[in-house]
Amino acid sequence: MILLCTVSSAFIFLIVFSYDYFVSRRIIESDIENQARTLALATVNRIETILLSVEKVPENLSSFLEKGSYDERELLELLRTVVERNPEIYGAAVAFEPHRFAKEIPYFAPYFYKEKNGNVQFLDLGNKSYKYIYWDWYQIPKELNRPQWTEPYFDEGGGNIVMATYSVPFYKKVGGKRELMGIVTADISLTWLQEAVSSIKVLETGYGFLISRNGTLVTHPLKNLIMNETIFGIAEAREDKDLREIGRKMISGGSGFILFRSIVSGKNCWTYYSPIPSNGWSLAVLFPQDELTANIYRLSQIVIILGVIGLLMLALAVTLIARSITRPLKAMARATEEIATGNLDIELPVHRTKDEVGRLADSFSHMKTSLKQYIKELTETTAAKERIVSELKVAHDIQMSLLPKHFPPFPERKEFDIFAILEPAREVGGDLYDFFLVGDDHLFFVVGDVSGKGVPAAIFMAVGKTLLNRLVEKGTDPSHVLAKVNKELCRGNESAMFVTLFCGMLNFKTGNLLFSNAGHNPPLLVRSGQKPEWIKVPEGFILGCIEDATYKTEMIVLNPGDRIFLYTDGVTEAMNREKAFYSKERLTSAVEKEKNASVEALTHEVFRSVKVFTDGEPLSDDITLLAIQFNG
Repeated sequence: MILLCTVSSAFIFLIVFSYDYFVSRRIIESDIENQARTLALATVNRIETILLSVEKVPENLSSFLEKGSYDERELLELLRTVVERNPEIYGAAVAFEPHRFAKEIPYFAPYFYKEKNGNVQFLDLGNKSYKYIYWDWYQIPKELNRPQWTEPYFDEGGGNIVMATYSVPFYKKVGGKRELMGIVTADISLTWLQEAVSSIKVLETGYGFLISRNGTLVTHPLKNLIMNETIFGIAEAREDKDLREIGRKMISGGSGFILFRSIVSGKNCWTYYSPIPSNGWSLAVLFPQDELTANIYRLSQIVIILGVIGLLMLALAVTLIARSITRPLKAMARATEEIATGNLDIELPVHRTKDEVGRLADSFSHMKTSLKQYIKELTETTAAKERIVSELKVAHDIQMSLLPKHFPPFPERKEFDIFAILEPAREVGGDLYDFFLVGDDHLFFVVGDVSGKGVPAAIFMAVGKTLLNRLVEKGTDPSHVLAKVNKELCRGNESAMFVTLFCGMLNFKTGNLLFSNAGHNPPLLVRSGQKPEWIKVPEGFILGCIEDATYKTEMIVLNPGDRIFLYTDGVTEAMNREKAFYSKERLTSAVEKEKNASVEALTHEVFRSVKVFTDGEPLSDDITLLAIQFNG
């Protein structure tokens, strides 16, 4: 009890302290996130404003080029004016598709840009050394059919500075088709962008950095990384999975607030990153974690010291209280140890008080009496259950002994082959099959299905089988046999049970097969070398319900090699885990697959097919299969 109370108190203190710590930390982190978001978004908006104003220039110029007419002089004057009147634009160009400006001129791309002193200079990018049609600022918008910002690059042979270019394709209708005429560009120098981001200062060591769409560092406190490294290259070199993940999120256009290790200081920093919508670049602002949480760490240390002192004082008080409570419980514990070993006759300590210990003693006394009664009843129930299981096993063995189970049953008869399987859904079932010789040249066979399952169905099955054996005579018409069996089953059938039957009388000398049906599934006929087909059975009501029911007999002639395949509805209505039926189609397919095998192999294969289909699901009904082949 001393340990539990002390540990519980420590646990409560830990929860309160942790809650206070994490709430305080969450408040600080929330403030940091808001500050970082505000700072990052303000910088992003400032950059975005400039980029949007830059985008308008080539977009308006491309619209003019598509709709208006111009000559070379007018085009050059327009470009010069654009560069002079837009201070945020470093340079602008109109790059034409080969031979689009004039048939005799293969490449034409006038370009105006500003020098460091602010003077505007002209350069024709259509010279052989520059080959502007292969640069990204030309190829990407051409292929994408839309305006596009390029990655930052050093424009060697053009502006000769690190820049980014916004390119806008323009078109004209030629022969009724809209065809690309060229690309209008506006360049921005990245010097002002680097200055804008590097001006971000957070506490003592915080900073901001900017990456392009593919992760290239555009601005960073470490100057040697700018335009020389990507965020992924740095992550790979440092084996920093967190930095790689941040890079993925940044180039995918996401924004968020996360913790990761600074590339500059190696410290954990809270970082807010946000995309620049115009060009897909991303800005990150870092706040050093240790500089932000220094005060909360000092406060936490003071709280922990006070908590430890309080716990020691509480443990002393609990020790004094616990000793007055545990003495009677020790006596109860010794008695219950004896009960646990099975000694239910031990006397429990007497407690006259009505407190928790006294109620506990009364409960143990009641439990001891209840356990004795429960063990007695459980012993009797277990013995009764074992008797029932044993009797069901005997009933199963008796039921199976009533059916022919030795194959081949008539080894001296070569005129036919026969094989059967019966699988009850429970210990005992209601399906039946039987066959026996009638005279020297007839084989009588039957397959049936009793309503329901279990012991009642098994008894009704045994009665039906006995009646069939007694009423079948040589030359008896199968329909007469069914009528007689029906009358016998209807007498005293107060439980209203019934059975479906299909029976046949085969003359195995001639191949003539007489058959009759009492509500049973039609069997399959497999002619030698042909596909299975369903036998059209005569109409006949189930047995055991209407005493004066009548039945009909039909006849077919079997040729050597022909087969009859009989079954009960436990086959076609077997269900898998999805509650789908095995179905007549699957049965036909299985019989077709094994039509050239022996009747034993055919029966086993169909049974195996049903088991594979149900995939371990319990059988919903008994399964019976019987196959006969006429050999002649």
